[in-house]
Amino acid sequence: MDRRDFLAISGVGLAGLALPFGTRAIAAEALLATMDVGLKKAMADAALQAATQAGASYCDARIGRYLRQFVITREDKVQNVVNTESSGVGIRVIANGAWGFAATNDMTTQGVANAARQAVAIARANAKTQTAPVQLAPTPGVGEVAWKTPIRKNAMAVPVKDKVDLLLGVNAAATNAGASFVNSMLFLVNEQKYFASTDGSYIDQDVHRIWAPMSVTGIDKASGKFRTREGLSAPMGMGYEYLDGDSSGKVVSPNGVVNYSTSYDMVEDAIAAAKQVQEKLKAPSVKPGKYDLVLDPSHTWLTIHESIGHPLELDRVLGYEANYAGTSFVTLDKVRDHFQYGSEHVSIIADKTQPGSLGAVGYDDEGVKTQQWDLIRDGKLVSLQAIRDQAHILGLDHSQGCCYADSWSSVQFQRMPNVSLEAGKAELSVADMIKDVENGIYIIGDGSFSIDQQRYNAQFGGQLFYEIKNGRITRMLEDVTYQMRTPEFWNSCVAVCDKRDYRMGGSFFDGKGQPSQVSTVSHGSSTARFNGVNVISSARSLG
Repeated sequence: MDRRDFLAISGVGLAGLALPFGTRAIAAEALLATMDVGLKKAMADAALQAATQAGASYCDARIGRYLRQFVITREDKVQNVVNTESSGVGIRVIANGAWGFAATNDMTTQGVANAARQAVAIARANAKTQTAPVQLAPTPGVGEVAWKTPIRKNAMAVPVKDKVDLLLGVNAAATNAGASFVNSMLFLVNEQKYFASTDGSYIDQDVHRIWAPMSVTGIDKASGKFRTREGLSAPMGMGYEYLDGDSSGKVVSPNGVVNYSTSYDMVEDAIAAAKQVQEKLKAPSVKPGKYDLVLDPSHTWLTIHESIGHPLELDRVLGYEANYAGTSFVTLDKVRDHFQYGSEHVSIIADKTQPGSLGAVGYDDEGVKTQQWDLIRDGKLVSLQAIRDQAHILGLDHSQGCCYADSWSSVQFQRMPNVSLEAGKAELSVADMIKDVENGIYIIGDGSFSIDQQRYNAQFGGQLFYEIKNGRITRMLEDVTYQMRTPEFWNSCVAVCDKRDYRMGGSFFDGKGQPSQVSTVSHGSSTARFNGVNVISSARSLG
Protein backbone atom coordinates (compact mmCIF):
# COMPACT_ATOMS: atom_id res chain seq x y z
CA MET A 1 0.00 0.00 0.00
CA ASP A 2 1.37 3.41 -0.94
CA ARG A 3 0.37 6.74 0.53
CA ARG A 4 -2.44 7.32 -1.96
CA ASP A 5 -4.06 4.03 -0.92
CA PHE A 6 -3.72 4.97 2.71
CA LEU A 7 -5.18 8.43 2.30
CA ALA A 8 -8.16 6.93 0.54
CA ILE A 9 -9.08 5.04 3.72
CA SER A 10 -7.85 7.60 6.24
CA GLY A 11 -11.35 8.76 7.21
CA VAL A 12 -12.49 5.38 8.47
CA GLY A 13 -12.15 3.66 11.81
CA LEU A 14 -9.56 1.28 13.21
CA ALA A 15 -10.86 -1.65 11.16
CA GLY A 16 -9.99 0.19 7.95
CA LEU A 17 -6.42 1.16 8.81
CA ALA A 18 -4.89 -2.04 7.41
CA LEU A 19 -2.82 -2.58 10.52
CA PRO A 20 -0.71 -5.67 11.27
CA PHE A 21 -2.19 -8.84 12.73
CA GLY A 22 -2.68 -8.73 16.49
CA THR A 23 -3.02 -4.95 16.69
CA ARG A 24 -5.08 -3.53 19.54
CA ALA A 25 -6.17 -0.05 20.49
CA ILE A 26 -4.48 1.40 23.58
CA ALA A 27 -4.51 4.62 25.58
CA ALA A 28 -2.10 7.34 24.45
CA GLU A 29 -0.13 7.05 27.71
CA ALA A 30 0.65 3.40 26.95
CA LEU A 31 2.63 4.46 23.88
CA LEU A 32 5.49 5.40 26.21
CA ALA A 33 5.85 2.01 27.87
CA THR A 34 8.83 -0.23 27.11
CA MET A 35 9.57 -3.91 27.66
CA ASP A 36 12.32 -5.04 30.03
CA VAL A 37 15.47 -6.06 28.14
CA GLY A 38 16.05 -8.98 30.48
CA LEU A 39 12.60 -10.36 29.71
CA LYS A 40 13.21 -10.04 25.98
CA LYS A 41 16.53 -11.87 26.25
CA ALA A 42 14.92 -14.67 28.24
CA MET A 43 12.27 -15.15 25.55
CA ALA A 44 14.89 -15.05 22.81
CA ASP A 45 17.06 -17.64 24.56
CA ALA A 46 14.03 -19.90 24.99
CA ALA A 47 13.40 -19.71 21.24
CA LEU A 48 17.02 -20.35 20.25
CA GLN A 49 17.37 -23.27 22.65
CA ALA A 50 14.10 -24.93 21.63
CA ALA A 51 14.89 -24.57 17.92
CA THR A 52 18.38 -26.00 18.13
CA GLN A 53 17.20 -28.88 20.31
CA ALA A 54 14.55 -29.64 17.69
CA GLY A 55 17.26 -29.88 15.00
CA ALA A 56 17.60 -26.36 13.57
CA SER A 57 21.02 -25.45 12.21
CA TYR A 58 20.17 -21.76 12.50
CA CYS A 59 17.57 -19.72 14.37
CA ASP A 60 16.71 -16.06 14.83
CA ALA A 61 14.02 -14.55 17.01
CA ARG A 62 12.47 -11.10 16.66
CA ILE A 63 10.60 -9.79 19.69
CA GLY A 64 8.64 -6.76 18.59
CA ARG A 65 6.43 -4.06 20.05
CA TYR A 66 5.01 -1.94 17.23
CA LEU A 67 3.33 1.33 18.23
CA ARG A 68 1.38 3.66 15.97
CA GLN A 69 -0.59 6.84 16.41
CA PHE A 70 -2.85 8.39 13.76
CA VAL A 71 -4.40 11.84 14.17
CA ILE A 72 -6.72 12.71 11.28
CA THR A 73 -8.60 16.01 10.79
CA ARG A 74 -10.69 17.83 8.20
CA GLU A 75 -11.39 21.56 8.37
CA ASP A 76 -12.58 22.24 11.95
CA LYS A 77 -13.24 18.60 12.87
CA VAL A 78 -11.18 15.75 14.29
CA GLN A 79 -12.06 12.66 12.27
CA ASN A 80 -10.03 10.11 14.16
CA VAL A 81 -7.38 9.60 16.82
CA VAL A 82 -6.08 6.04 17.00
CA ASN A 83 -3.34 4.62 19.22
CA THR A 84 -2.35 1.02 18.53
CA GLU A 85 0.02 -1.62 19.83
CA SER A 86 1.03 -4.97 18.39
CA SER A 87 3.41 -7.23 20.32
CA GLY A 88 4.72 -10.72 19.74
CA VAL A 89 7.59 -12.93 18.66
CA GLY A 90 8.56 -14.12 15.17
CA ILE A 91 10.93 -17.10 14.90
CA ARG A 92 12.77 -18.13 11.75
CA VAL A 93 14.86 -21.28 11.43
CA ILE A 94 16.80 -23.39 8.98
CA ALA A 95 16.36 -27.14 9.32
CA ASN A 96 17.36 -29.74 6.72
CA GLY A 97 18.48 -26.84 4.52
CA ALA A 98 15.06 -25.14 4.36
CA TRP A 99 13.44 -22.11 5.97
CA GLY A 100 10.66 -22.38 8.50
CA PHE A 101 8.82 -19.57 10.27
CA ALA A 102 6.29 -19.32 13.08
CA ALA A 103 5.01 -16.45 15.22
CA THR A 104 3.15 -16.09 18.50
CA ASN A 105 1.73 -13.43 20.76
CA ASP A 106 2.06 -15.81 23.74
CA MET A 107 5.02 -13.99 25.21
CA THR A 108 5.97 -16.58 27.81
CA THR A 109 9.09 -18.70 27.55
CA GLN A 110 6.92 -21.78 27.01
CA GLY A 111 4.84 -20.06 24.34
CA VAL A 112 7.96 -18.89 22.52
CA ALA A 113 9.57 -22.33 22.74
CA ASN A 114 6.45 -23.93 21.26
CA ALA A 115 6.55 -21.51 18.35
CA ALA A 116 10.23 -22.31 17.76
CA ARG A 117 9.48 -26.03 17.57
CA GLN A 118 6.64 -25.30 15.17
CA ALA A 119 9.02 -23.31 12.94
CA VAL A 120 11.38 -26.31 12.82
CA ALA A 121 8.52 -28.64 11.88
CA ILE A 122 7.55 -26.27 9.05
CA ALA A 123 11.17 -26.16 7.83
CA ARG A 124 11.34 -29.96 7.75
CA ALA A 125 8.14 -30.07 5.71
CA ASN A 126 9.49 -27.41 3.32
CA ALA A 127 12.73 -29.37 2.86
CA LYS A 128 10.85 -32.25 1.21
CA THR A 129 10.07 -30.12 -1.84
CA GLN A 130 13.08 -27.78 -1.85
CA THR A 131 15.51 -28.31 -4.74
CA ALA A 132 18.58 -26.71 -3.14
CA PRO A 133 19.54 -25.90 0.46
CA VAL A 134 19.56 -22.35 1.78
CA GLN A 135 22.96 -20.68 1.44
CA LEU A 136 23.27 -18.18 4.26
CA ALA A 137 26.03 -15.57 4.02
CA PRO A 138 28.08 -15.49 7.23
CA THR A 139 27.28 -12.72 9.69
CA PRO A 140 29.41 -12.52 12.82
CA GLY A 141 27.56 -12.19 16.11
CA VAL A 142 27.82 -8.76 17.72
CA GLY A 143 26.92 -9.70 21.30
CA GLU A 144 24.59 -7.36 23.19
CA VAL A 145 24.19 -3.98 21.43
CA ALA A 146 21.55 -1.25 21.25
CA TRP A 147 20.61 1.37 18.64
CA LYS A 148 18.05 4.20 18.72
CA THR A 149 16.86 6.76 16.19
CA PRO A 150 18.64 9.95 17.32
CA ILE A 151 15.48 11.92 18.11
CA ARG A 152 15.35 15.10 20.20
CA LYS A 153 11.65 14.90 21.05
CA ASN A 154 9.62 11.69 21.27
CA ALA A 155 6.47 12.36 19.23
CA MET A 156 4.55 9.79 21.27
CA ALA A 157 5.13 11.89 24.40
CA VAL A 158 3.55 15.02 22.92
CA PRO A 159 -0.06 15.38 24.20
CA VAL A 160 -2.78 14.51 21.70
CA LYS A 161 -4.34 17.92 22.36
CA ASP A 162 -1.18 19.66 21.11
CA LYS A 163 -1.26 17.60 17.93
CA VAL A 164 -4.93 18.28 17.36
CA ASP A 165 -4.39 21.99 17.97
CA LEU A 166 -1.57 21.98 15.41
CA LEU A 167 -3.66 20.27 12.74
CA LEU A 168 -6.78 22.36 13.30
CA GLY A 169 -4.58 25.46 13.19
CA VAL A 170 -3.17 24.24 9.87
CA ASN A 171 -6.68 23.75 8.50
CA ALA A 172 -7.83 27.17 9.69
CA ALA A 173 -4.80 28.87 8.14
CA ALA A 174 -5.45 27.20 4.79
CA THR A 175 -9.16 28.01 4.91
CA ASN A 176 -8.47 31.65 5.76
CA ALA A 177 -6.07 31.79 2.81
CA GLY A 178 -8.79 30.67 0.40
CA ALA A 179 -8.94 26.86 0.53
CA SER A 180 -12.32 25.17 0.15
CA PHE A 181 -11.38 21.88 1.84
CA VAL A 182 -8.40 20.81 3.96
CA ASN A 183 -7.34 17.45 5.35
CA SER A 184 -4.33 17.24 7.65
CA MET A 185 -2.89 14.28 9.50
CA LEU A 186 -0.10 12.97 11.68
CA PHE A 187 1.21 9.44 11.37
CA LEU A 188 3.66 8.40 14.09
CA VAL A 189 5.50 5.07 14.40
CA ASN A 190 7.71 3.58 17.09
CA GLU A 191 9.15 0.10 16.48
CA GLN A 192 10.75 -1.49 19.56
CA LYS A 193 12.57 -4.49 18.13
CA TYR A 194 14.78 -7.06 19.80
CA PHE A 195 16.72 -9.48 17.60
CA ALA A 196 18.65 -12.55 18.71
CA SER A 197 20.26 -15.32 16.68
CA THR A 198 22.34 -18.45 17.05
CA ASP A 199 25.17 -16.40 15.47
CA GLY A 200 25.54 -14.73 18.88
CA SER A 201 23.72 -11.42 18.44
CA TYR A 202 21.35 -9.72 20.90
CA ILE A 203 20.30 -6.43 19.29
CA ASP A 204 17.87 -3.99 20.91
CA GLN A 205 16.57 -1.21 18.63
CA ASP A 206 14.16 1.71 19.15
CA VAL A 207 13.06 3.15 15.80
CA HIS A 208 10.99 6.35 15.36
CA ARG A 209 9.31 7.80 12.27
CA ILE A 210 6.97 10.71 11.58
CA TRP A 211 4.84 11.96 8.69
CA ALA A 212 2.55 15.00 8.47
CA PRO A 213 0.61 14.85 5.18
CA MET A 214 -2.12 17.24 4.16
CA SER A 215 -4.33 17.93 1.18
CA VAL A 216 -5.60 21.42 0.28
CA THR A 217 -8.39 21.86 -2.30
CA GLY A 218 -9.73 24.97 -3.99
CA ILE A 219 -12.99 25.15 -5.97
CA ASP A 220 -14.11 27.60 -8.65
CA LYS A 221 -17.79 27.81 -7.73
CA ALA A 222 -18.78 29.28 -11.07
CA SER A 223 -17.47 26.35 -13.09
CA GLY A 224 -17.30 23.60 -10.48
CA LYS A 225 -13.66 23.10 -11.37
CA PHE A 226 -11.35 22.11 -8.51
CA ARG A 227 -7.64 21.70 -7.93
CA THR A 228 -5.69 20.14 -5.08
CA ARG A 229 -2.17 20.54 -3.75
CA GLU A 230 -0.70 17.95 -1.39
CA GLY A 231 1.65 19.02 1.38
CA LEU A 232 5.36 19.23 0.62
CA SER A 233 6.48 17.52 3.80
CA ALA A 234 8.60 14.39 3.62
CA PRO A 235 8.11 11.44 5.97
CA MET A 236 11.23 11.27 8.13
CA GLY A 237 13.07 9.07 10.58
CA MET A 238 12.90 11.79 13.23
CA GLY A 239 10.99 12.83 16.33
CA TYR A 240 8.52 15.65 16.85
CA GLU A 241 11.34 18.14 16.33
CA TYR A 242 10.56 17.80 12.60
CA LEU A 243 7.45 19.92 13.20
CA ASP A 244 9.19 22.68 15.13
CA GLY A 245 9.16 24.91 12.03
CA ASP A 246 12.86 25.75 12.36
CA SER A 247 13.75 27.77 9.25
CA SER A 248 17.14 26.04 8.94
CA GLY A 249 15.41 23.15 7.17
CA LYS A 250 13.90 25.25 4.41
CA VAL A 251 14.99 25.37 0.80
CA VAL A 252 13.30 28.11 -1.26
CA SER A 253 13.07 27.49 -5.00
CA PRO A 254 13.62 30.27 -7.58
CA ASN A 255 9.84 30.75 -7.91
CA GLY A 256 9.42 31.15 -4.16
CA VAL A 257 8.05 27.68 -3.34
CA VAL A 258 9.33 26.46 0.03
CA ASN A 259 10.48 22.85 0.24
CA TYR A 260 11.22 21.25 3.58
CA SER A 261 14.08 18.99 4.56
CA THR A 262 15.09 18.68 8.22
CA SER A 263 12.09 20.59 9.59
CA TYR A 264 8.57 21.38 8.45
CA ASP A 265 6.42 24.44 9.05
CA MET A 266 3.00 22.93 8.41
CA VAL A 267 1.07 26.19 8.78
CA GLU A 268 3.32 28.00 6.33
CA ASP A 269 2.95 25.21 3.80
CA ALA A 270 -0.85 25.16 4.23
CA ILE A 271 -1.12 28.88 3.50
CA ALA A 272 1.12 28.52 0.44
CA ALA A 273 -0.92 25.55 -0.79
CA ALA A 274 -4.19 27.49 -0.44
CA LYS A 275 -2.82 30.29 -2.60
CA GLN A 276 -1.31 27.90 -5.13
CA VAL A 277 -4.55 25.99 -5.71
CA GLN A 278 -6.17 29.28 -6.70
CA GLU A 279 -3.34 29.80 -9.17
CA LYS A 280 -3.73 26.23 -10.42
CA LEU A 281 -7.41 26.89 -11.16
CA LYS A 282 -6.38 29.63 -13.59
CA ALA A 283 -3.29 27.94 -15.06
CA PRO A 284 -3.42 26.80 -18.71
CA SER A 285 -2.99 23.16 -19.62
CA VAL A 286 0.43 22.21 -20.92
CA LYS A 287 0.95 21.92 -24.67
CA PRO A 288 2.21 18.37 -25.36
CA GLY A 289 5.72 18.06 -26.73
CA LYS A 290 9.38 17.61 -25.86
CA TYR A 291 10.63 19.63 -22.89
CA ASP A 292 13.72 19.89 -20.72
CA LEU A 293 12.55 19.00 -17.22
CA VAL A 294 13.91 20.50 -14.01
CA LEU A 295 12.81 18.12 -11.27
CA ASP A 296 12.76 19.13 -7.61
CA PRO A 297 13.73 16.50 -4.99
CA SER A 298 10.14 16.58 -3.69
CA HIS A 299 9.24 15.08 -7.06
CA THR A 300 12.32 13.06 -8.00
CA TRP A 301 12.09 10.71 -5.01
CA LEU A 302 9.12 8.88 -6.52
CA THR A 303 10.75 8.52 -9.93
CA ILE A 304 13.85 7.07 -8.23
CA HIS A 305 11.68 4.75 -6.14
CA GLU A 306 9.73 3.30 -9.05
CA SER A 307 12.30 3.23 -11.85
CA ILE A 308 15.48 2.44 -9.88
CA GLY A 309 14.69 1.29 -6.34
CA HIS A 310 12.22 -1.47 -7.19
CA PRO A 311 13.82 -2.79 -10.39
CA LEU A 312 17.15 -3.20 -8.60
CA GLU A 313 15.67 -5.51 -5.95
CA LEU A 314 17.34 -8.87 -6.57
CA ASP A 315 14.19 -10.89 -5.89
CA ARG A 316 12.37 -8.98 -8.66
CA VAL A 317 15.33 -9.46 -11.01
CA LEU A 318 15.19 -13.21 -10.38
CA GLY A 319 11.40 -13.37 -10.75
CA TYR A 320 10.87 -14.48 -7.14
CA GLU A 321 8.79 -11.35 -6.49
CA ALA A 322 6.15 -10.02 -8.87
CA ASN A 323 3.62 -8.26 -6.62
CA TYR A 324 3.07 -4.50 -6.85
CA ALA A 325 4.02 -3.81 -10.49
CA GLY A 326 5.79 -7.00 -11.40
CA THR A 327 9.41 -8.02 -11.81
CA SER A 328 12.22 -6.05 -13.53
CA PHE A 329 13.73 -5.38 -16.92
CA VAL A 330 17.14 -5.69 -15.22
CA THR A 331 18.95 -9.02 -15.53
CA LEU A 332 22.05 -10.41 -13.82
CA ASP A 333 24.07 -10.05 -17.01
CA LYS A 334 23.29 -6.31 -17.02
CA VAL A 335 25.03 -6.09 -13.65
CA ARG A 336 27.98 -8.16 -14.88
CA ASP A 337 28.29 -6.05 -18.04
CA HIS A 338 27.83 -2.70 -16.20
CA PHE A 339 24.74 -1.75 -18.18
CA GLN A 340 24.51 1.97 -19.05
CA TYR A 341 21.51 2.74 -16.82
CA GLY A 342 21.98 6.52 -16.91
CA SER A 343 24.29 9.33 -17.93
CA GLU A 344 27.61 10.10 -16.28
CA HIS A 345 25.73 12.47 -13.94
CA VAL A 346 23.75 9.59 -12.42
CA SER A 347 25.25 7.87 -9.39
CA ILE A 348 22.78 6.01 -7.19
CA ILE A 349 23.59 5.07 -3.59
CA ALA A 350 21.88 2.46 -1.40
CA ASP A 351 22.16 3.49 2.23
CA LYS A 352 20.53 2.16 5.42
CA THR A 353 22.54 4.49 7.67
CA GLN A 354 21.55 8.00 6.45
CA PRO A 355 20.53 10.18 9.44
CA GLY A 356 16.92 11.34 9.35
CA SER A 357 15.93 8.83 6.68
CA LEU A 358 13.03 6.43 7.00
CA GLY A 359 15.25 3.40 6.40
CA ALA A 360 17.91 4.27 8.96
CA VAL A 361 18.50 1.51 11.53
CA GLY A 362 21.60 0.12 13.16
CA TYR A 363 20.96 -3.48 12.10
CA ASP A 364 18.49 -5.08 9.72
CA ASP A 365 16.02 -7.82 10.67
CA GLU A 366 18.66 -10.50 10.07
CA GLY A 367 21.09 -8.91 12.52
CA VAL A 368 23.31 -7.51 9.76
CA LYS A 369 24.95 -4.16 10.47
CA THR A 370 23.55 -1.66 8.00
CA GLN A 371 25.76 -0.12 5.35
CA GLN A 372 26.07 2.00 2.21
CA TRP A 373 26.93 0.75 -1.27
CA ASP A 374 26.79 1.80 -4.93
CA LEU A 375 23.98 0.62 -7.18
CA ILE A 376 24.86 2.85 -10.14
CA ARG A 377 28.17 4.67 -10.47
CA ASP A 378 28.64 7.32 -13.18
CA GLY A 379 25.66 5.89 -15.03
CA LYS A 380 26.81 2.26 -15.00
CA LEU A 381 24.92 -0.45 -13.12
CA VAL A 382 27.31 -2.01 -10.59
CA SER A 383 25.18 -3.85 -8.01
CA LEU A 384 21.72 -4.80 -6.74
CA GLN A 385 20.13 -5.25 -3.31
CA ALA A 386 20.70 -8.58 -1.56
CA ILE A 387 20.12 -10.22 1.85
CA ARG A 388 21.81 -13.19 3.53
CA ASP A 389 20.32 -16.02 1.47
CA GLN A 390 20.74 -14.05 -1.80
CA ALA A 391 24.32 -12.79 -1.42
CA HIS A 392 25.93 -15.79 -3.14
CA ILE A 393 23.88 -15.09 -6.29
CA LEU A 394 25.77 -11.81 -6.70
CA GLY A 395 29.07 -13.40 -5.73
CA LEU A 396 29.08 -11.55 -2.40
CA ASP A 397 30.43 -13.01 0.83
CA HIS A 398 28.13 -10.84 2.95
CA SER A 399 24.60 -9.52 3.13
CA GLN A 400 24.00 -5.87 2.27
CA GLY A 401 21.75 -5.47 5.32
CA CYS A 402 18.39 -4.73 3.68
CA CYS A 403 16.11 -7.38 5.21
CA TYR A 404 12.94 -6.18 6.94
CA ALA A 405 9.57 -7.36 8.29
CA ASP A 406 6.74 -4.94 9.03
CA SER A 407 5.60 -6.91 12.10
CA TRP A 408 6.68 -9.62 14.51
CA SER A 409 4.07 -11.83 12.78
CA SER A 410 5.57 -11.33 9.31
CA VAL A 411 8.61 -13.14 7.95
CA GLN A 412 11.48 -10.81 7.08
CA PHE A 413 12.46 -10.55 3.41
CA GLN A 414 14.38 -8.33 0.99
CA ARG A 415 13.18 -4.72 1.15
CA MET A 416 14.47 -1.61 -0.52
CA PRO A 417 17.06 0.41 1.44
CA ASN A 418 17.18 4.19 1.06
CA VAL A 419 18.06 4.66 -2.62
CA SER A 420 19.29 8.13 -3.56
CA LEU A 421 20.73 10.15 -6.42
CA GLU A 422 24.12 11.52 -5.43
CA ALA A 423 24.41 15.31 -5.52
CA GLY A 424 26.46 16.87 -8.30
CA LYS A 425 30.11 17.54 -7.53
CA ALA A 426 30.35 20.85 -9.41
CA GLU A 427 28.86 23.92 -7.75
CA LEU A 428 25.40 24.42 -9.28
CA SER A 429 22.30 26.09 -7.82
CA VAL A 430 18.73 25.60 -9.05
CA ALA A 431 18.66 29.21 -10.31
CA ASP A 432 21.83 28.60 -12.33
CA MET A 433 20.40 25.36 -13.74
CA ILE A 434 17.22 27.14 -14.90
CA LYS A 435 19.21 29.94 -16.60
CA ASP A 436 20.33 27.48 -19.29
CA VAL A 437 16.88 26.03 -20.05
CA GLU A 438 15.24 27.43 -23.20
CA ASN A 439 12.02 25.42 -23.26
CA GLY A 440 11.30 23.51 -20.10
CA ILE A 441 9.07 22.72 -17.14
CA TYR A 442 9.98 22.92 -13.46
CA ILE A 443 8.14 20.22 -11.46
CA ILE A 444 7.65 20.27 -7.69
CA GLY A 445 5.98 17.56 -5.60
CA ASP A 446 4.91 14.02 -6.46
CA GLY A 447 1.62 13.11 -8.11
CA SER A 448 -0.05 10.20 -9.84
CA PHE A 449 2.07 7.70 -11.73
CA SER A 450 1.87 4.40 -13.59
CA ILE A 451 4.58 1.90 -14.50
CA ASP A 452 4.60 -1.36 -16.40
CA GLN A 453 5.25 -4.88 -15.14
CA GLN A 454 8.99 -4.70 -15.74
CA ARG A 455 9.58 -1.14 -14.48
CA TYR A 456 10.56 -0.04 -17.97
CA ASN A 457 7.78 2.22 -19.31
CA ALA A 458 6.22 4.78 -16.99
CA GLN A 459 4.60 8.17 -16.66
CA PHE A 460 4.66 10.63 -13.77
CA GLY A 461 2.71 13.71 -12.72
CA GLY A 462 3.41 16.17 -9.90
CA GLN A 463 1.92 18.91 -7.70
CA LEU A 464 3.19 22.20 -9.18
CA PHE A 465 4.37 22.89 -12.74
CA TYR A 466 6.10 26.05 -13.97
CA GLU A 467 6.92 26.90 -17.53
CA ILE A 468 10.54 27.86 -18.27
CA LYS A 469 11.23 30.02 -21.32
CA ASN A 470 14.69 31.27 -22.24
CA GLY A 471 16.09 30.75 -18.77
CA ARG A 472 13.18 32.28 -16.86
CA ILE A 473 10.16 30.88 -15.01
CA THR A 474 7.19 32.50 -16.76
CA ARG A 475 3.92 31.04 -15.47
CA MET A 476 2.23 28.09 -13.80
CA LEU A 477 1.01 25.22 -15.98
CA GLU A 478 -1.42 22.41 -15.30
CA ASP A 479 -2.03 18.80 -16.38
CA VAL A 480 1.66 17.95 -16.90
CA THR A 481 2.55 14.27 -17.22
CA TYR A 482 5.87 13.09 -18.61
CA GLN A 483 6.49 9.74 -20.23
CA MET A 484 9.67 7.74 -19.85
CA ARG A 485 11.52 4.57 -20.66
CA THR A 486 13.74 3.95 -17.67
CA PRO A 487 17.25 3.82 -19.25
CA GLU A 488 16.40 6.45 -21.86
CA PHE A 489 15.15 8.82 -19.17
CA TRP A 490 18.12 8.44 -16.83
CA ASN A 491 20.53 8.80 -19.76
CA SER A 492 18.87 12.16 -20.54
CA CYS A 493 20.08 13.56 -17.19
CA VAL A 494 22.48 16.40 -18.04
CA ALA A 495 23.01 18.05 -14.65
CA VAL A 496 22.43 17.59 -10.90
CA CYS A 497 22.64 20.46 -8.44
CA ASP A 498 25.24 20.33 -5.69
CA LYS A 499 24.82 19.10 -2.12
CA ARG A 500 23.45 22.43 -0.86
CA ASP A 501 20.16 21.51 -2.55
CA TYR A 502 20.07 17.86 -1.39
CA ARG A 503 16.80 16.78 0.24
CA MET A 504 14.91 13.58 0.99
CA GLY A 505 11.43 12.43 0.10
CA GLY A 506 10.01 9.02 0.67
CA SER A 507 7.22 6.53 1.16
CA PHE A 508 5.62 5.71 4.51
CA PHE A 509 3.61 2.78 3.13
CA ASP A 510 5.60 1.02 0.41
CA GLY A 511 3.91 -2.28 -0.43
CA LYS A 512 5.54 -5.55 -1.42
CA GLY A 513 5.06 -9.27 -1.06
CA GLN A 514 2.22 -11.71 -0.62
CA PRO A 515 0.87 -11.64 2.03
CA SER A 516 1.43 -7.92 1.64
CA GLN A 517 3.85 -6.04 3.88
CA VAL A 518 4.56 -2.31 4.02
CA SER A 519 7.87 -0.61 4.72
CA THR A 520 9.23 2.92 4.88
CA VAL A 521 11.98 4.18 2.60
CA SER A 522 13.61 7.51 1.80
CA HIS A 523 15.05 8.75 -1.49
CA GLY A 524 17.30 11.78 -1.59
CA SER A 525 18.51 13.95 -4.43
CA SER A 526 19.33 17.46 -5.46
CA THR A 527 17.35 19.13 -8.24
CA ALA A 528 18.15 17.42 -11.54
CA ARG A 529 17.71 18.33 -15.22
CA PHE A 530 16.56 15.91 -17.92
CA ASN A 531 16.61 17.01 -21.58
CA GLY A 532 14.14 16.19 -24.34
CA VAL A 533 11.50 14.36 -22.29
CA ASN A 534 8.09 13.70 -23.82
CA VAL A 535 5.27 15.54 -22.00
CA ILE A 536 1.56 14.92 -22.49
CA SER A 537 -1.50 16.69 -21.10
CA SER A 538 -3.59 14.89 -18.50
CA ALA A 539 -6.41 17.44 -18.83
CA ARG A 540 -9.72 16.06 -17.66
CA SER A 541 -12.99 16.58 -19.47
CA LEU A 542 -14.74 17.25 -16.15
CA GLY A 543 -13.44 19.15 -13.08
